[in-house]
Amino acid sequence: MKYVVALGSNLGDRSQILESALEEIGNVSEIIKVSSFYETAPVGGPDQPDYMNAIVIIDSQLSPEDLLLSLQSIENKAGRTREVRWGARTLDLDLISAGDLKVESEFLTLPHPRAHERGFVLQPWLEIDADAEIVGKGRISELLAAIVG
Repeated sequence: MKYVVALGSNLGDRSQILESALEEIGNVSEIIKVSSFYETAPVGGPDQPDYMNAIVIIDSQLSPEDLLLSLQSIENKAGRTREVRWGARTLDLDLISAGDLKVESEFLTLPHPRAHERGFVLQPWLEIDADAEIVGKGRISELLAAIVG
């Protein structure tokens, strides 16, 4: 199944942390495309440093739930803690979409419920898949244009 995963880091050597995360993701799935790294201001949460963000498109035999567990394991390995909601983090890996699949569970919502309003997800995704759509929300090019203005 084709998945879209967002990567973010705003603590430590952000670029190196994202590179290491991509390596780890490649150990559990086939990497199809990786966006450039984008420096972005934090959205919501407490005062914190700017983020380095990217998008990776992967092909994986894992179920969405198992992929999520793998991503959380990679975050933990990178020293991710979850004390403050939307706080600074060494690594944040968000499962954005799983093909056309819709999932609503206690642990996972797909597509990601806020991806359509986040430039730091849409911009790098557009770079590597200009025709992409978020199920139920529309084309990412149009979604990005709507929030950028």
